[in-house]
Amino acid sequence: MATRLTFFSSIFLVLLTSSNLVSSCVSPAISNHTFRLDCLCGPTHPPYAIPIYVEDVDLLQFAENLEYLEADFFLYGALGYGLDVVAPNLVIEGPPPIGGMKANLDNLMEGIITEFAYQEVGHLRALLLTVGAIPRPQLDLTSCNFPNIFDEAFGFQLDPPFDPYANSLNYMLASYVIPYMGLLLAGLLGVESGQDAVIRMYVYKRANITVYPYNHAVAEFTNRTSELRNRLAMCGIKDEGIIVPPELGAENRTSSNVLSANAYSISYSRTHPC
Repeated sequence: MATRLTFFSSIFLVLLTSSNLVSSCVSPAISNHTFRLDCLCGPTHPPYAIPIYVEDVDLLQFAENLEYLEADFFLYGALGYGLDVVAPNLVIEGPPPIGGMKANLDNLMEGIITEFAYQEVGHLRALLLTVGAIPRPQLDLTSCNFPNIFDEAFGFQLDPPFDPYANSLNYMLASYVIPYMGLLLAGLLGVESGQDAVIRMYVYKRANITVYPYNHAVAEFTNRTSELRNRLAMCGIKDEGIIVPPELGAENRTSSNVLSANAYSISYSRTHPC
């Protein structure tokens, strides 16, 4: 599975692209040397279907599993219900998630996660139109699953078990865990990257706060999680926490790491070979 995942960025085609800028929509007024808008610019998406290679369809549909996870996790976290209520036509008769529940979010985070949730619904619609839909897999969103991930990241059992729904901070740390495979889909790149940036900025502002009731700061949670991602990927460094040694920071001069990037401050390669 890990080998298969490393091929993602090399086989993904552009799902949504921009056409050339329509310069004819702006024209100079001859009499007063000012500029005016002569027309309303049309949509920038191409008016024709973008071809997808047959051998790529199954990999794109595999990514739909992860979009289902994000959609239902965010919907339940913010609203207390999921795709079966919001967009039942998108689940393709897949079973409902197990254990989804509304998180104890403050007003700010509830609004943000609600937006994330509906964005993921839109992504599923885009994938359905592009490569066809697959039934939603059986998702287990119970709080008992996330402790296993953090226990593996830390190398020992946290006591008490980590509860992703307990508060806004816990929920955002759980969101940090979810793999943003949508970053590999060109048309979804902007929104998924934006979501990732919001999550990283949220936890960065709280980097030195101790996550109650554990004796570990937020920054350590992110570092341990990112290290786990790298171990599982078996492909070197592909992710970093929000605080890093200066030798891993921008131009070897910063410890802050709001945006994770390589030595040239370029997003990590997702192509094969690593």
